[in-house]
Amino acid sequence: MKTLLKLFSLILPWPFKRLLLIHVFGFSIEPSAYIGLSWVFPNNLKLEKGARIDHFNVAIHLDNITLKENARIGRKNWITGISTRNIKHFTHQEDRKASLILEKESAITKKHHIDCTNLVWIGEFSIIGGYQTQFLTHSIDFIHNRQHSNPIIIGKYTFVGTRSILMGGAILPDYSILGANSLLNKNFTEPYFLYAGSPAIKIKSIPTDAAYFHRKSGFVK
Repeated sequence: MKTLLKLFSLILPWPFKRLLLIHVFGFSIEPSAYIGLSWVFPNNLKLEKGARIDHFNVAIHLDNITLKENARIGRKNWITGISTRNIKHFTHQEDRKASLILEKESAITKKHHIDCTNLVWIGEFSIIGGYQTQFLTHSIDFIHNRQHSNPIIIGKYTFVGTRSILMGGAILPDYSILGANSLLNKNFTEPYFLYAGSPAIKIKSIPTDAAYFHRKSGFVK
């Protein structure tokens, strides 16, 4: 029955779709939030004031998706994971969270692949830019012959360039830039730097007074 209601929700005008998602699926959606023509059905969904998910996204098999105030997911993104309700894998990771969290004024643009088998956390005022970037939180642990996962953390006021790859355990620190076509596979800690390359390394410093780091709105003109 719920599968039929999911299909039905695709053709409903947004005000009616919002009520269906709240009262049937138990989602938390503020009146000013919005979901376009997208298949977005994690176990739990929370959209705060002004949060937006545009058309043609797929977001399934996650425990949780949270978009804070004015956070946005653009078009044609593929967001998947392996929910903790799945008992076939990751039984050794009792604290795993299959979640996507976008802090306020952050954005994922379009045509990206976000694997949220473990937590993907995107800090406030950060942008996953361009196209075809991949977040890969899980892989095979060859030593123990099992699947293993680690979170990916994107700090606040950061920018991730087009066609980058971010692996489980990677951290992009606050106030930093990841260059296009980069592979981020480690935990960096120093802010105000450009990181780039495959694998990414620290390239050069960025002035602390750069206007991008002092935005009051997530939107860049």
